[in-house]
Amino acid sequence: MKLIRNLTFLTCLLGIFQSATVAASPGADIIFYGGPVLTVNSKNEEVQALAVQGGKIVAVGTKAAVSKRWQTDTTQLIDLKGQTLMPGFVEPHIHIIGTALSEGLGLNLSNFTLPYDTLDTIEAKLRARLSSIPAGGWLFAFGVDPSRTSPFMAELTANDLDKVSTTVPIFIINQSGHIGYVNHKALELAGVTESTANPSGGGVYVKDAQGKLTGKLIEPPSFTPFMAKMPAPPAADLIKAIKKTTQYIASAGVTTSAEITVGFDSPLEEQVKLYKDLAANEGLPIRVRAYVYGPAIPAGYDGLKPNEGDDRLRFIGVKFISDGSTQGLTAALNQPYDYPSNTSNRGTLDYGTEDLYQQMKIYFDQGWQIAVHANGDSAIDQTLNNYEELLAGNAHPEERRLRIEHFTINTPEQVKKAVKLGVIPGFTIGHVDYWGGAFHNHIVGPERANRIDPSAAFKKEGGRFAYHSDSPVSNVSPLNYISEGAGRLWQKPPREVLGPDQRVTVDDAIRAVTINAAYEMFSDDKIGSLEVGKQADLVILGANPRTTPVDQIRNIKVQETWIDGKKQSW
Repeated sequence: MKLIRNLTFLTCLLGIFQSATVAASPGADIIFYGGPVLTVNSKNEEVQALAVQGGKIVAVGTKAAVSKRWQTDTTQLIDLKGQTLMPGFVEPHIHIIGTALSEGLGLNLSNFTLPYDTLDTIEAKLRARLSSIPAGGWLFAFGVDPSRTSPFMAELTANDLDKVSTTVPIFIINQSGHIGYVNHKALELAGVTESTANPSGGGVYVKDAQGKLTGKLIEPPSFTPFMAKMPAPPAADLIKAIKKTTQYIASAGVTTSAEITVGFDSPLEEQVKLYKDLAANEGLPIRVRAYVYGPAIPAGYDGLKPNEGDDRLRFIGVKFISDGSTQGLTAALNQPYDYPSNTSNRGTLDYGTEDLYQQMKIYFDQGWQIAVHANGDSAIDQTLNNYEELLAGNAHPEERRLRIEHFTINTPEQVKKAVKLGVIPGFTIGHVDYWGGAFHNHIVGPERANRIDPSAAFKKEGGRFAYHSDSPVSNVSPLNYISEGAGRLWQKPPREVLGPDQRVTVDDAIRAVTINAAYEMFSDDKIGSLEVGKQADLVILGANPRTTPVDQIRNIKVQETWIDGKKQSW
């Protein structure tokens, strides 16, 4: 019997060895060497060389060992010349089509530099755009932000926009994506009047003290009548804009990105077909993990199944929005905002708890991953309570990898509960940089502001977290996120550190834009670290972020992006 067991063991061992030899024969297509290779494996090891064969990583280690085993006469040798090789960045929360529409086809008013815009400079940019609007067209723009406007919280009204034009309809989406501004011509064409009821899902047509429409819109459901009247962009123009956007994403070193709201900007079936056509015709230079926008799913829809797709395009989740924007004063908080003084405003939840639960449960039971936008602590409470109910009786809740998007204003108890439930928070870490001063000094005060994006708290509790841009809300730049997560220095002078005790190490921040983000999208088995058997998704950087001063990491240049062992061009 002992002899039989030994023979069985040897037979299995021989089979494994033969399989590895066949899979690895004869040599590597490419060997990278001559610079630090950051593996981002469980030990955060840094090695000398990496070999690629057939689009996959077949070796990492010393240059001598990798070359001896894998180098042949046909192997391409790439000398990094001191540059750094690391896993391609993973971006778990981008609105790809939204970015293409806002920055590629609309007027991009986003301003992430100093000085801030004023209402006058914004209006001047809008006037300059008028000459390019065709007859019957709308002036569509994105990116105004009262919290980053001088004076603080200066906000556009329909009367302001009428100064730009009374004949061309104007529709502007705030930088947060949760607030809009229209002129009176747009209100007229959309058929929105003082008697129009607010739409469900948190939508509000804002009125002044006299009951007159101000031109301000709150939450995406209030955008719908205006978007319905805007001429759709020609399909060729939209495809061109999407390709340009995904190339821009790749140029930032990103090899895999989420599309977080399929069906938000136009009918779901159209956007699903668009993405499938792009993937089938090599129109996506990056991998895409897609999330369907829950409210856009028609009743009885069966056009997609959970995890449908392949390594280039896969539909993996359903996303909901539970509240608004913190800097827009619409996120749902448990205690009132600090701005303006003596306000009772706490923001509002977009849905009742039971209503949102029933919507989520349909797709949870089908096997979809669920992601919920929750900025305020009230919305986070609602989401965690709903997740707890969804996961009731599940012995391994972490297997569902439920997501909370932003997790901005939060409490220590919420962090602990999220970790217990296996919830993965995705932090829009640009909140710290671009809005940190406004949060701290005006909007929610120091105590709440210092806990925004609680990276260190999640690490302490043993949880995972990821960083993202929420583009077009902030720019795609994972190197910037590393600076923001490890340094937490806000932009506007006098620059200060927002919540020093929430800073994490550079290695932790790197993991938040690689392996943790891949885990968040059920892709950590194939991407996110440089380990044997994984896809050769790589980025070459001009300097090593591990040895660069924290606030300078954002300035490191992305030299090359590789996907499946192939260098990408943009």
